[in-house]
Amino acid sequence: MAVNLSKMSEKELKKLGNEIETELKSREKSKRTDARKAAEAAAKKHGFSLNDLVSARKTAGKKAPAAPKFCNPKNPSETWSGRGRQPAWYKTAVAAGTDPKKLAI
Repeated sequence: MAVNLSKMSEKELKKLGNEIETELKSREKSKRTDARKAAEAAAKKHGFSLNDLVSARKTAGKKAPAAPKFCNPKNPSETWSGRGRQPAWYKTAVAAGTDPKKLAI
């Protein structure tokens, strides 16, 4: 089915574009529904519900915040776990010659 787009008016092109967009969304929704049904069937085959598997995945990747290992001697409420970027107060203290072990909690 060849459509000569160059002979269509702007109004016709916009209408066609909207129809295409609507059809694509409908197909994606249908594919998602089919995929969900297949996933539910596979989970059921192994004795689980899909919600059981999805909720387990959501909680498995979450980590608790790391415990602080260092604190600012000038302001003990400022702490650092030793992970990630070094805070400015830590860098300043070490650059001034403070032993990092003295900053440990």
